[in-house]
Amino acid sequence: MTQLAIGKPAPLGAHYDGQGVNFTLFSAHAERVELCVFDANGQEHRYDLPGHSGDIWHGYLPDARPGLRYGYRVHGPWQPAEGHRFNPAKLLIDPCARQIDGEFKDNPLLHAGHNEPDYRDNAAIAPKCVVVVDHYDWEDDAPPRTPWGSTIIYEAHVKGLTY
Repeated sequence: MTQLAIGKPAPLGAHYDGQGVNFTLFSAHAERVELCVFDANGQEHRYDLPGHSGDIWHGYLPDARPGLRYGYRVHGPWQPAEGHRFNPAKLLIDPCARQIDGEFKDNPLLHAGHNEPDYRDNAAIAPKCVVVVDHYDWEDDAPPRTPWGSTIIYEAHVKGLTY
């Protein structure tokens, strides 16, 4: 694969555009974010996300396709008292991922550490995110185009309506 381009800061997550994949991740306190992609043999390839717009980190990977398995390694401060437990030894899933490959089985390698960081790499056992196609073919379906004057909006509480 080629190097990452800067890409766009929105939308969050991994989005395939027919030519490649735009990756975006929110982190207000990160100092560096690495995109980790995995080939069919599980070999990891790392790319620094080159774009940084406010608190959004982003990059575009040309020629990437749906089915690509990925995760992130986020560098930043280790300050547990302030809620910061950045540990680049730990592969993280994308909070906006639409598909996950693997299981979340409790394992000491998955934990970042309590008072001290655990620098053991967890990529071999960590679940991976999977790039999916966002497009949906609606075929011949079209919006109903009901005028607002003829529109009825019915609000119901699910429990009250079905209990």
